[in-house]
Amino acid sequence: QVQLVESGGGLVQPGGSLRLSCAASGSIFSFYNMGWYRQAPGKQRELVAIITTADSTNYADSVKGRFTISRDNAKNTVYLQMNSLKPEDTAVYYCKAVTTTHYYWGQGTQVTISS
Repeated sequence: QVQLVESGGGLVQPGGSLRLSCAASGSIFSFYNMGWYRQAPGKQRELVAIITTADSTNYADSVKGRFTISRDNAKNTVYLQMNSLKPEDTAVYYCKAVTTTHYYWGQGTQVTISS
């Protein structure tokens, strides 16, 4: 069992930056591939970025070059650094922990990009 708690969301102007954090507890964090997803109103949840246990990363085309996912296994935390934010990045951002047999979601954090 893994508990995930996201933080760092908020209201930012276009062009600004935010760093999201996802703190994990309850299991061995380093065993999990971690991902950030987002869901905008009226849209399906979509993958933003993933980072594997080997620190391999992958990004949605819409965020490549602007977002960076990283993890700190000593702190049981995964981060999403978001730069050059756009209004279309507005969504609830969710953290996900995945193994070959289980997955867990956090409760989400709201990110709003608006002037």
